[in-house]
Order: sequence, then C-alpha cells, then structure tokens
Amino acid sequence: MESTYDARPSIFESASREEWSDWHWQQRHRLRTLEDLESVVEWTDEERRAFEASREEFRVAVTPHYATLIESDDPDDPIRRQALPAPGELDPRDFELEDPLAEDAHMPVPGVTHRYPDRVLFYVSHNCPVYCRHCTRKRKVSDPETAASRSQIEQGLEYIRETPEVRDVLISGGDPLTLSDERLGTILADVQAVDHVEVLRLGTRNPVTLPQRITTDLCEQLEAARPVYVNTHFNHPREITPEAERALDRLLDAGCVLGNQMVLLKGVNDDPETVMQLNRRLLECGCRPYYILQCDMAEGITHFRTALSKGLEIMDHLRGRIAGMGVPDFVVDLPGGGGKIELVPEYLEERHGERVVFRNYKGETFEFTDVADADD
Repeated sequence: MESTYDARPSIFESASREEWSDWHWQQRHRLRTLEDLESVVEWTDEERRAFEASREEFRVAVTPHYATLIESDDPDDPIRRQALPAPGELDPRDFELEDPLAEDAHMPVPGVTHRYPDRVLFYVSHNCPVYCRHCTRKRKVSDPETAASRSQIEQGLEYIRETPEVRDVLISGGDPLTLSDERLGTILADVQAVDHVEVLRLGTRNPVTLPQRITTDLCEQLEAARPVYVNTHFNHPREITPEAERALDRLLDAGCVLGNQMVLLKGVNDDPETVMQLNRRLLECGCRPYYILQCDMAEGITHFRTALSKGLEIMDHLRGRIAGMGVPDFVVDLPGGGGKIELVPEYLEERHGERVVFRNYKGETFEFTDVADADD
C-alpha cells in the first residue's frame, strides 16, 4: 500500500510531506464541513441530509490521513461508513440508550467509571482525531462541555490512590493521545506511582486515524511508564497503512504491549475473510487481536449492528484457520453496566456419560472420553 501522502486528495495537494507527517498539522486540517468533505467524496442526497440533521448531535471531523482512505465514489465504502454520517443515524429505536454501558451511573467521582472490582476507566479527554460514527460515547465525545479539567483529573487520581482494590487503570476518552506529551506523561506517571496499581492501559485509535501522533517524544513518555498495554481499534485491513505500521512499530520499541479491539460493524467487517485478513496483518505488526466487540445499543448506531450469529460465524471461521493468538474473544458488553460476556460457537455435539462428541472447524466430529470428578 502506498503512503497516504502519495495518495492524498487534491484539496491537500499543496501540503508538503513534512506537513503531512506532523500530527498538529493533521489536527488543524481536519475536514469538518460539508463543503470540505465534498472535495473528497461524492455525496448522495441522503448523506447530505444526514450530515445536516446529525451534526448538531454529533460533530463530524476527519483527518486528512483518514480521508485519503475513503473510496470517493462508493457510498458503501467501509472507511466512509465509519467516518461520515449516514441516514441510519436519524432512525431512532426504542431500545437505544444514551449511555448503553451505564458508565456515568458507575462514576464514584467525575471521570472515573468503577464497574468491575479491580479496575477503573479513567476519562481524560473528550476529543478524537476522527469522530467515528459508531461511537458508543456520543453523549460526551466531541462536546467541549465534557472536557476533563485538571481538577477533575486530580480528583480521579485521588480516588484511584484511595481505593486499594483498584489494580488496573484504563486511560481513555475521547482519545487520551489528543493531550500533549507532557500532560499525558504526567497522568501516566501519577497513575504508575500508585502502589496498588499493577496494570496501566491506554485506549487509543490514533494508530488508525492519526498515526503521525505516534512520535519519538510520545514514545519516550510511554517508555518511561512501561509496560503500557495499548489497546487500539483497527476495524478493517485497509486501515493498516504504511503510516500505521510505523506507528505500531514505534509503540513496540517503546515497550508497549499491543492489542486490538475490533467492533463488529455491518458493511465494514461483517465478513469472515475480512476479519481473517485484518487479524493476519495485525499479528504481522505485533498487535494481537484482543476483542471482537458486538456493537452496543447506543443511540443512532443500530444500522451498524449485526445479529449475534454473525459474530459466532466469524469466530467459527477463524478457529483452526489462524493461530490461536489471532482469534480474539467475541464479547457483548451488557447494557446497564452488566459487564462483558464472551460468546463462543458450540463445539460440543453430544454427550453420553463419559463419551463426548465434539466437532472441529471443518465440521468433522471426534469422540473424547471425559473423566468424572473424584467426588462423583
């Protein structure tokens, strides 16, 4: 695949390679208006109406890098579906929830969600390079009023310090990499300094939408806090650009442990071979497929959702055709704060006492002898 700079749209023709590689330049030149985006894609009338009707509810912003990946004349392009408003956003459903995972309801202090006993989500930014249309935090992401102030972040840190059962902290947002190197480094150091915190995680989609953000200076901050478990969010193989490969390589050099959380999206990656290709490329880049997440019951994203059976079909296809480390967990994050549960295809065909019959990925059956419990 060629560099996105070499394939850049004509609107950015005057940009130098140095500018294109500068994440600040990419942020400043994000496409936000219908007029800007019309220079990159051929809009349908339905898409124009969706843009006008939805932009007050959830803003639009697309980095030049990510805009380059869009097939301009294909309304069903998987990158376009993730970046640009679609009519489905205007079709509300009774079961949709503003806060589907009850993150705000499980906040002991502003900006900290404590839902599981040993871990917390630490919200530090409302901003993202690209406002993904399948976002589960539309209620707050892109809204300046939800920005995490310094006092709020300090309050969150104090809660973590005073809660010894917290062993695992996930720094999230928005995207925490929208913060400056210095600010992010301070937060990482402050969390790492808490004696009972054993695991430090960072959730970011920057390697996908703004890989230029993964700079030497940023990696120095991450290396100082190593090991940082970085969970990123590639949804389609075309998102693994040369720039994304370099970003992942830099994170590995900084001692980060890389995992990918793919969201199952209709018309984007609801095809077993697409997921297979994505996961092979991720492993090649040193990033382990971690989760396939069933799309949440958030407002305005039901058009992205697939049946649960589709995820199980994909899992069935992956097993046996790619090494186990390339097979993520397929999970549903239960509404109301119920937490994640894993779904797996059914491989146990029948049981007769100690005789158990399993099927494998090819559909072949094999007999296995179980051993009864000693207590039995």
